Amino acid sequence: MPQDPKTDSLTPNIAKAGGIMAASIFLSRVLGIVREAVISGKFGNGTLSDAYFAAFQIPDLLFYLVAGGALSSAFIPVFSEYLHTDREDEAWHIFSSVATIMALVVTAFIVVAMIFTPQLVHLTSPNYNPKHAAEFYANTAYMARIILPAQFAFFIGGILFGTLYSKNIFSVPGLGPNIYNIGIIFGALVLSSFTAIPTAGMTWGATIGAFLGNIVVPLIAMRAIGLKYKFSLDTKHPGVRKVFRLMAPVVFGLSLPGVFALFLVTFSSMGYGEQSGYISAFRQANTLMQAPLGVFGQSLALAAFPALSQFFAQGRMDMFRDQLVKTLRSVIYLTVPISAILIFCPTDVIRVVFEHGKFTSADTARMAPLLTGFAIGVPFWCLQPVLMRAFFAIQNTLRPILLGTLATGIFLALSFFVVKTHQVPFFLSLSGSIAAIVLVVLLIFAIRKEVPDTDISPLFSTFGKSALASIVSTAVFWGIFRAVDQIGLGSNKYANLAVALFFGICAMWIYYFITKALKMPETAFLDRVTNKLNRGKTPEPPATDPE
Repeated sequence: MPQDPKTDSLTPNIAKAGGIMAASIFLSRVLGIVREAVISGKFGNGTLSDAYFAAFQIPDLLFYLVAGGALSSAFIPVFSEYLHTDREDEAWHIFSSVATIMALVVTAFIVVAMIFTPQLVHLTSPNYNPKHAAEFYANTAYMARIILPAQFAFFIGGILFGTLYSKNIFSVPGLGPNIYNIGIIFGALVLSSFTAIPTAGMTWGATIGAFLGNIVVPLIAMRAIGLKYKFSLDTKHPGVRKVFRLMAPVVFGLSLPGVFALFLVTFSSMGYGEQSGYISAFRQANTLMQAPLGVFGQSLALAAFPALSQFFAQGRMDMFRDQLVKTLRSVIYLTVPISAILIFCPTDVIRVVFEHGKFTSADTARMAPLLTGFAIGVPFWCLQPVLMRAFFAIQNTLRPILLGTLATGIFLALSFFVVKTHQVPFFLSLSGSIAAIVLVVLLIFAIRKEVPDTDISPLFSTFGKSALASIVSTAVFWGIFRAVDQIGLGSNKYANLAVALFFGICAMWIYYFITKALKMPETAFLDRVTNKLNRGKTPEPPATDPE
């Protein structure tokens, strides 16, 4: 059946949005890894770095308690619904009311958290090494109080970004995380020289970067599209009530993606805190795992989310199903080879990224098994944000949060067993991967019930062929590093970095050619990129129809 020309003209370019978000988040993840490399090289893995990483637990706890992660996910479908059904003035009224109410609520929580910071630090990071406990807890509380105000920027920024996404503006929200990371790097390299606690310079840089990237820059963009804000505490408008109703399940749930990092640091402190450096090792290994999650999982989820919300609002469920499956297939295709490299070559990756300055080969050996455990779940961590937003797009937040709470329960049970039975740290990171796999399986079967006729069979085909191609590309990557070790470049960081980049790209091309030989439709975009480069033209955006 032909579509309404009006709605066709309004259909968002998901491929272009995905490209913008992937590029923005790729830069953010690169800066994130640079940030971690700067921190590890300057401060190593010890009590000082442990305190810095643990300081983020209090703000993360606040973010979770006030359902910060759900705010934009609840706001975008409602704002889009009013915006795309010719009720723009009401959409801006909803924006004003939600922004005002959340600003007051978050401010109150920040004040309370700053008062009780010392108590909260002991709650989130128990059983630290007794020899350094006094220094650790004092430094953690001090730095946590510096970071806490940044949460105001993240909450309000989430609403601003949600509005820009609904207007199909993706470039500005992509700047936020990059400015934030630059702030931390600036804090480590410059501000740390002027603070009593050296790592506190990074917390000041984080707070400054949060306000610049999440409030100042998006407000400038909002003014350009006609920002209409008026102070309002209207809780009776049906749109405002719907936003908070959609948020409610997250407030009372324990969704795995929202609390994983929080509980991870707590369990690493509980089980291995007597050995200084393990909190840092878990956090940094998790950062490496989060890189593909951000670049491929979150970017494609954020790009598809406004479109999925629009398709649902317009009743175009055939396009909703089609776009969801294509996005999931793209995520699988892009993340399986990365997962394989992180699983089988963790020492090589860590050595290239972190091993310099005060970060030693002993730190690499400690982190490697943790990265392997995390890496097993990479494709599933990347699939879950797409599936979560599919539920949010159809304005159903209860079911994914219930499933997320169940997966969290599995993670907590496994983690508690690991630390209480004194298992090796690898099993703590593996617990997270197992929970992520369970969550994705549950979400896939649940979305099929919510959106009938969703065909998931192509996902298995994509996964199987991607895994087969990854075996060969990873073997090449592993073999190159063994050759490098033999010729003695292993001690030269810059030589290692050059080798990793060059042969990492070679491994990816091998993966591409194998998947092309297997006739995987996801290779179509690279075909067009190559053709356009050969003709000296700008490549087209990736196709939204892989098959």
